[in-house]
Amino acid sequence: MADELDLLRRANPVPSGDPRFRDRPLDHHAERRLTNLLLGARAARGGGASPARGWAWGIAATVVVAALALTLLLSGTTAPPAVAAPRPLVVRTGSAAVPLDRVADRAASAVDAPRLRRGTHVQTWSLAMTSGPGSRPPLTLPEERVVRWKADGSHTELVVATDPRRPGRPVITGGDDTPRTVEDGHVLSRRTYPPSWSDAPPEARPPHDARRLRAYLEEIDPVEALNTPRLLDATAVLLDHWTPGGRESAALVRLLADAPGLRPAGAVIDRLGREGQAYVYDDPARSTRRMLILDPATGAVLGLEDTVTKGAPEYGVEAGDVMSYSAWMR
Repeated sequence: MADELDLLRRANPVPSGDPRFRDRPLDHHAERRLTNLLLGARAARGGGASPARGWAWGIAATVVVAALALTLLLSGTTAPPAVAAPRPLVVRTGSAAVPLDRVADRAASAVDAPRLRRGTHVQTWSLAMTSGPGSRPPLTLPEERVVRWKADGSHTELVVATDPRRPGRPVITGGDDTPRTVEDGHVLSRRTYPPSWSDAPPEARPPHDARRLRAYLEEIDPVEALNTPRLLDATAVLLDHWTPGGRESAALVRLLADAPGLRPAGAVIDRLGREGQAYVYDDPARSTRRMLILDPATGAVLGLEDTVTKGAPEYGVEAGDVMSYSAWMR
């Protein structure tokens, strides 16, 4: 443990003066970056835990509290039960794989493309695990979050637990500044934040050309180089703060087209029932397979799925379990 603590102190992943972390808790992407930091340290030392074991240790440490919290929230007689880990999305057999540069061209020439909007609407599924005597099988924690900003710089955040009996069904409605739940949403938190401004990514307005957007994404997590795994991580962080417009989507797909190892896989139906194109990256360092899902007509990111490629029996996790999934909506 001493090695991990020293590593975290040197990296200082959550500096106290950084405006990105003011007045709100860390999100699941920040927790994932902490886990990746631990995995990198173990690999560098050699002879340590396997990537799968290191991954499982880090994730379990961050989600076990959330698992207990949701168990309490969803344990009522009328509340839906938590669900087992879902299976990965499957690419449609025989479907054509569309290259990323072609999607970028389509996005750049799209007519009536949407405008950039601050805020997000996203559904996430996260794997929660426990270990040791009396441990329970892994559970998937589904939740939906919508963030809306107002003209004075203040914003609201509504987080609800989605209904596992109706996977992929949004439980937040309302396109105005006052989102509200529909009948099957269990409210986890509802917050209003005072006006705030920042010129640091991801709070700063993202650019809409590929060169400047790369520099922007590099600044989100400047500890290490922006390789393909970190580009995907930074993309998820961006989408948790902004809903890109047509120009921003085109610039992002241009960057993704140059990402080593990210290959087109074919057509897929995402967890919200939308048709998209899947792009896959195998990440042996994390023992995961990452699937990025894009709208082939607009270049908009629809989802990002992380699937375990090497099991961790002590946590009840098998190869093929979905570690996390995010589905972004407009």
